[in-house]
Amino acid sequence: MVSRVSTFSFNGIETVDVDVQCQIASGMVNFHIVGLPDKAVAESRERIRAAFSSLGLSFPAKRVVVNLSPADVFKEGSHYDLPIILALLTSMNLLPQDEILRYYAMGEISLDAGIIPVSGILPAAISALGKNRGLICANDNSQEACWAGDDLDILAPSFIVQLLNHFKGTQVIPRPKLEIKTEVIKYPDFIDIRGQESAKRAAEICASGGHNLLMSGPPGSGKSMIAARIPGILPDLEPREILETSMIHSIGGHIKEGGLISSRPFRSPHHNCSMPAMTGGGTRAKPGEVSLSHNGILFLDELPEFPRQVLDSLRQPLEAREVTISRVNSHITYPANFQFIAAMNPCKCGYLDNAAKACSRAPKCANEYQGKISGPLLDRFDIYIEVSEQNAHQAFNMTTGDSSKTIKERVVNCRNIQKERYKDLPYRNNSDLVGADLERFCVMTNEAKTLLEKGSESLKLSMRGYTRVMRLGRTIADMAASDIIEKNHIAEALSYRQRHY
Repeated sequence: MVSRVSTFSFNGIETVDVDVQCQIASGMVNFHIVGLPDKAVAESRERIRAAFSSLGLSFPAKRVVVNLSPADVFKEGSHYDLPIILALLTSMNLLPQDEILRYYAMGEISLDAGIIPVSGILPAAISALGKNRGLICANDNSQEACWAGDDLDILAPSFIVQLLNHFKGTQVIPRPKLEIKTEVIKYPDFIDIRGQESAKRAAEICASGGHNLLMSGPPGSGKSMIAARIPGILPDLEPREILETSMIHSIGGHIKEGGLISSRPFRSPHHNCSMPAMTGGGTRAKPGEVSLSHNGILFLDELPEFPRQVLDSLRQPLEAREVTISRVNSHITYPANFQFIAAMNPCKCGYLDNAAKACSRAPKCANEYQGKISGPLLDRFDIYIEVSEQNAHQAFNMTTGDSSKTIKERVVNCRNIQKERYKDLPYRNNSDLVGADLERFCVMTNEAKTLLEKGSESLKLSMRGYTRVMRLGRTIADMAASDIIEKNHIAEALSYRQRHY
């Protein structure tokens, strides 16, 4: 008899059905797992043998073969433990085959026959619901599975013996109830920043249109403070965005206590970040920082300190809004629609053009430091601003500006204009505009067109830079509640493309 249990493999956030087949036959006593398993799957043999002992069962003294079909798909992770042991128990007639086939199963098995939570439960639960089947998972994964919907049949035992008793009819495993846990992230407030009005204006434009922002300035001028406050003025995640973001974090194993990701991600990796950590990869092709920042912000402080290869790996995701991890036998794609915000010093010491503090190696020091960032990457920033150093005593005597709450109201109003404009199109905000739609929605006055042509020539803008100025002008016009992009809107947009190095 060949028993079958269904489970999932993952290709990015997409699920792939895997049929776990088990046969117990006469022959040399052995336990084989075939079907391209990785080391974690191969090691499940020892965990399952120990679990059998904990259950008080003798492992079959026969030839046991477990096949993970399709056999040409590489199987990674410990979540195959549960379907393998269920297939074994079904072959031993301890579980009913017809009942087991109504479920998908995912979970790791401990030596005492407990079921340990695994990553990827949310996309698995959504896929199981779409196929009109239930899901068997660890009790600690039950809250995450519940987010798939009330119609999903969920069995979430803590131990294998509970599952055996459930199907025997001596115990009932109740469907877990969703306990909504709302984690409120309190972001720092813009009201804390005194002065730096031009930088705060640029941050508001960045948030209003989903644009990329690069800040340059001496140490202590407030670049990191401004970046840390931008998530607090972004619109709240919509239900579709919550689901997208949570599925990525579920695959990455970052879902805590079954709660969804309800706030926009803000990822700020250290500059020792490797390329697989940034774009995704590793033994299980987990999502990297660019995907974990999906629908949120990726902030790189001290931008030139990152390895150049890591920085240049961001160029394709910034354009395509997704990242593809290429393997010999497969290509795994993760969403990566994020806002890119970066901060840097003008030179190694940070005090370029400051006569009192500048080092003796200027301008060579500045040229070497800034040269670590490639031109194509710089071209992908919509806004470049210089954050000037402020006198500490004078700054404390300055009046505070608008609070994050006030700025957020303006940002949300601007985003609502874009939402209504693109309601029948695949755009979320102005920074997504491409092709013919760019000309369709970026209608300019004759004076604005003339200024854009002259500005593009004097600044030697690439075609990418030219279109980014148009998108930026569209956002500035939206902030002014103007249907047409006027000359002053383009003038401000062009001012953010000037780099003084």
